[in-house]
Amino acid sequence: MVEPAVNRDTILGWLADVPDPEIPVLTIMDLGIVRDVECDTGVVVSLAPTYSGCPATEVIESSVIAALEDRGIANVTVKRVLSPPWTTDWISDVGREKLREYGIAPPERGGSKRALLQGQRRISCPRCASENTELVSEFGSTACKASYRCVDCLEPFEYFKCI
Repeated sequence: MVEPAVNRDTILGWLADVPDPEIPVLTIMDLGIVRDVECDTGVVVSLAPTYSGCPATEVIESSVIAALEDRGIANVTVKRVLSPPWTTDWISDVGREKLREYGIAPPERGGSKRALLQGQRRISCPRCASENTELVSEFGSTACKASYRCVDCLEPFEYFKCI
């Protein structure tokens, strides 16, 4: 098989179609986990896992390889990048809006767990935008989310935790 001539921008465009397996409304580009793409003798995609124990990391790596192989790239390597560590600040504005529309409150920019636990930040309900919300559980459907409830509209929702 003859590999097509590709460049970094083409690969990044293709990666914009690779969904996150835990929150499929987001792509890996929305999450900001694609750190670099090199196109020399094959393609090397550098990815930063959202956290070291994320169970989706290997699925994402396999999805990247499959997405590029489906487009005729046979020599694909995924490099896991741990430094600098991924932060929720890397989620794109488009990704944050997708989360909100999906019913998940996006993480605050520059937020920290300490600020959230000390009550310095209010989490807005993704449905009605009220800040009159309360933490139900620090643990949601995945380790990266917490369960909240809106006191005004009474709807439960998840909050994508700041990392």
